[in-house]
Amino acid sequence: MSKKTNIESKILESAYAFFLEKGYKNTTMDDIAQSLGMSKKTLYKYYPGKMELLSAAFEVLKTKMTAKVEGILDNRYLPFPLKLKSTLTVMATHLAPINPDLFDDLRDYAPEVWEELKDYINESAYERFQQLISQGVKLGLVNPNVNINLVVMMYAAAVQSLLDPKFIHQFPESIQKGMKIPPADIYDQATTIIYNGILTEEARNEFANA
Repeated sequence: MSKKTNIESKILESAYAFFLEKGYKNTTMDDIAQSLGMSKKTLYKYYPGKMELLSAAFEVLKTKMTAKVEGILDNRYLPFPLKLKSTLTVMATHLAPINPDLFDDLRDYAPEVWEELKDYINESAYERFQQLISQGVKLGLVNPNVNINLVVMMYAAAVQSLLDPKFIHQFPESIQKGMKIPPADIYDQATTIIYNGILTEEARNEFANA
């Protein structure tokens, strides 16, 4: 890794930590520069603005997540239920820290980055889970009568909606309070509910023990 690449990596790591903690709106280039012990002028030599930092930070996230998920799907030694659970874990690990407030912040102040991230989550869920469910059907572990595309779209729609503050705010306060659970649990429970409905009894038992 070159010195320039190493510095860029540290800048993105610091910026992403600030975005997760303070949101996009409340993070400043001064915050990032100070955390790295560099001048703001030096920081601007690497990234011309906060928007470019945000976009680059999410590109790193997407690259890491895609590589790990594809590695799981390509591993022929992993049994299907474990692939299912491992894929969920990777998605939750990478996406759960992006809390609903940051999603809201992105939509209001960085709409282009928000759309790109939303499309990635949707496409990632669609493509990766479509492959996984198709594999499950071939193995006799997923009910062959289910519409694969419908299941994947239901999962993607559920996750996107449950992480969207504007969607949640449509519901009565009593229901909203009941949804104050970590994003990782949202991914976990949404997947468990959907897949318990499509897996065969044998696969459900394996999924529970995976």
